[in-house]
Amino acid sequence: MLRTHNCGELREGHIGQKVTLSGWAQAVRDKGGLIWIDIRDRYGITQLLIEDDGNAAAVLLETARKVGREFVLQATGEVIERAAKNPNIPTGNIELRLSDLEILNEAQTPPFKIEDETDGGDELRMKYRYLDIRRNPVREKLVLRHKIAQEVRRYLSDQDFIEVETPVLIKSTPEGARDFLVPSRMNPGEFYALPQSPQTFKQLLMVGGMDRYFQIVKCFRDEDLRADRQPEFTQIDCEMAFVDREDIINNFEGMMRHLFKMVKGIELPEFPRMEYADAMRDYGSDKPDTRFEMKFVDLNDVAQNKGFKVFDSAEIVLGICAKGCASYTRKQVDELTKWVQRPQIGAKGLVYVKCNEDGSFKSSVDKFYSQDDLKAWAEKAGAEAGDLLLVLSGELDTTRKQMCELRLEMGERLGLRNRQEFSPLWVVNFPMFEKDEETGHYHAMHHPFTSVLPEDAEILKTDRYNARANAYDMVINGVEVGGGSIRIHDKSDQADMFDALGFTPEEAQEQFGFLMNAFEYGAPPHGGIALGFDRLCSLFGGVDSIRDFIAFPKNTSGRDVMIESPSVADAQQLKDLSIQLDIKE
Repeated sequence: MLRTHNCGELREGHIGQKVTLSGWAQAVRDKGGLIWIDIRDRYGITQLLIEDDGNAAAVLLETARKVGREFVLQATGEVIERAAKNPNIPTGNIELRLSDLEILNEAQTPPFKIEDETDGGDELRMKYRYLDIRRNPVREKLVLRHKIAQEVRRYLSDQDFIEVETPVLIKSTPEGARDFLVPSRMNPGEFYALPQSPQTFKQLLMVGGMDRYFQIVKCFRDEDLRADRQPEFTQIDCEMAFVDREDIINNFEGMMRHLFKMVKGIELPEFPRMEYADAMRDYGSDKPDTRFEMKFVDLNDVAQNKGFKVFDSAEIVLGICAKGCASYTRKQVDELTKWVQRPQIGAKGLVYVKCNEDGSFKSSVDKFYSQDDLKAWAEKAGAEAGDLLLVLSGELDTTRKQMCELRLEMGERLGLRNRQEFSPLWVVNFPMFEKDEETGHYHAMHHPFTSVLPEDAEILKTDRYNARANAYDMVINGVEVGGGSIRIHDKSDQADMFDALGFTPEEAQEQFGFLMNAFEYGAPPHGGIALGFDRLCSLFGGVDSIRDFIAFPKNTSGRDVMIESPSVADAQQLKDLSIQLDIKE
C-alpha cells in the first residue's frame, strides 16, 4: 500500500497515528534545523515536518534536501498537532512528523506555477495540460462535470430512460455544419463522417420501441471556434416516444431543477415560456438573458418624420433604458459609441438621451428634436429622471442584433448579470424555416426532422415558409442550454419537408432513405431534446468558456498543442487509404 490516507484527509482526531501519504511536493522550506514539505494530491495538501533534533536519521534529512517542486513522494510518520496552525486549509491544525521519506519520481521544474493563481498563459497551460489539471481550479471543474453527469444519469434512469450508445462512424448528412470525414481503407474512395449529433439514430431507436433513450455523447462539427465551441463537444441527447411537447418540457425542466438542487443547492422556480417572436422583438435574441429587463422599445412613431434623415430612412429605431445612467459623462457616452462601432457590432453610431433630474432632456440630436419630442421618447421607454436612453437604428434584423449586444454590455457594466443568479426560461414556437439571404434558399431553423406546430398545420400547406415549428429551446442566463422538437413521424410529411428544403426525391432517398424506410414500419409519435453538456458545466461553474470543463481541449485553431494534433499522415498511411494530397496554398 503506497498510502494509508490521502493528503486532504487528516484531522486532529488522527493525532498520534502513524500514517503514509503519497503525492507531489508543492513547496519545500528548509530552515536548517527544520524542513517543511507541503505534499499535495487530488484531495488536498498536508504539511510534512523533518526536524533535526539529533535523533533524526541522516538519510532522511539528505532525502528531504533533494526534494524539488512536483517530485513524487511517499511519506510515513506520526500525525502531530501543528504549532503554527493554518486556518486556510482543512488540514491546517496538524502536520506529519516524518520517520521515512521516499522519492518515487523526480520532476523537472514545471513551466508554470502549479497553484490556484498561476503565472502560465492559456497556450502554455494547454501544452502542459497534464500539469494544469493538478491545479485546484481546473480539477474542481472536472469534478463538477463528473457530478453533473452522475446526477443526469441518476435522474433519467429514475424516469425509465435507457442509456444506449450510437455509432461514431456514420454517413455524412447535411445538418448545417461541416462534417469531419474519416476515410475507409476497406472501401477505397469512401468516407465515414463523425456525427454532428445522433439525431437519426435516436429516432430509429424510437421506431425500435426503446420508448425513452438518453446518451451523454460526443458530437463533432468542423466549424470556426470561439469560447463556447470546440470541434468535439458533448451532448445530453434524449428522445421519448408517445409524447407531446408538454411531456418533453416537463421531464427536462424537472431534470434541470434536479441538477440545480443536487449540485448547487438552488431551488429553481417553474420556467416561464416566451414566444420566439417576443424574444426577438424585446431582446433581439432567441436566447435572451432575463436576469434583467432593459427591453427594446420601438421608437418609430415618435422618432421618425422629424427631419432627422438617419432615423427617417431606417426600418427600425430601437431604444433601451439604462436606469440611473443619466450621470454618464460625455467621455463615457463616446466610449459606448466607439464600442458599438467596432467591426464585431457594426453600428454606424449611437444616439443618447439623458433624462435630467430637473425634468429636462439632453440629447446628441437636440437640434432635430424638441424637449416635448424627447419627453415622448422617454415616456414610451418608461424612462424616469436620472435614466439614460440609448438608441440605434437601421435594418430590422441588423439593428436588433446590435442592440442585443449593447443591452448585454450595459447589463455587464451595471452589474446586472450576476453569475450566481439564474433565470431560466423556455423559448417556443420558432419558425420552421430560415431564408439564406445570399442564396435565397430555405433551410430548417432546427433540423429537417422537426414537425410543424399543430395549430399551423394548415399554414404549412398554404404558406409553408411562414409556419411555426413545434420546437423549444431551454435558455438560462442568455445561454442556449438545449433545444429540441417534436419530430415528424409520418413518411409523407417527412417527404414534404425535404421538398420544402429543396431536396429532390432522389436526393432525399440517397441521404435519408434509411430513416424514410424505417418510417414504413410504424414510427410512433416522438420528440426529444439535446442539451449542451459542456455549456451546462460552464454555466454551473460561473464562467463563459467551456474549455476548462474539458480534460484535454483544443485551442481556437482546433489544435491540440499538447499532442500536436492534427498532424501530417505519412505516405504509407495515405497510400493505404487511397488518398493523394493536392493542397493549394
